Amino acid sequence: MTLAHFLDGLRCAVCGALNVLRLDLLRGLVECRECGQAALIFPEIGEEVR
Repeated sequence: MTLAHFLDGLRCAVCGALNVLRLDLLRGLVECRECGQAALIFPEIGEEVR
């Protein structure tokens, strides 16, 4: 099991579902729980992660 944060108030760009996006910081992904679409995230170098 990985640490995941749910992204409230955002829609999936593929299926349009609301409040189904999940941020997985350990794998560097944002995933849609509805359609399964995933996108890699790239933090900016020098930016502080909170």
